Amino acid sequence: MKIASEKDTKIRLQADFDNTRKKLDKDRLSTESNAKVQVMKSLLPLIDSFESARQQIRPDTETEKKIDTSYQGIYRQFVEVLRHLRVKAIPTVGKPFDPLLHEAISREKSEAVKVGMITEELTRGFCLGDRVLRPAKVKVSLGPIKKKTVSPADETTPSA
Repeated sequence: MKIASEKDTKIRLQADFDNTRKKLDKDRLSTESNAKVQVMKSLLPLIDSFESARQQIRPDTETEKKIDTSYQGIYRQFVEVLRHLRVKAIPTVGKPFDPLLHEAISREKSEAVKVGMITEELTRGFCLGDRVLRPAKVKVSLGPIKKKTVSPADETTPSA
């Protein structure tokens, strides 16, 4: 009886140990993931600055062209590191608006674009794996604005 009790206690302790180890592993992975998200979020303004600078730079001289080439190389390296870490841009223009991925900044009427479709990206959004780091800021189409039609019941005829 005592041996059976000792075996039962040993099995329970082993199970408790296994459960504790699994919980610690899960907590460690969660902490690592949260830390990675925080680091990636802090790097997003760098991407914005690189892209803004890239749009503004107009190299004229040979020296400016060399600086631009160096800058572009650094930017490509940075993007490649982010891609390796599974950071990707959220698709926007021409896609349906998704409140989980996009933040609507404004809505505009459009004859060419259906209701609820994204017409313009104002700020790029990014995901890390399946977690949204920053939603994309976008403009969303209201679709074509329909003119009010006057129904026969609404028409009033002037009295003679």
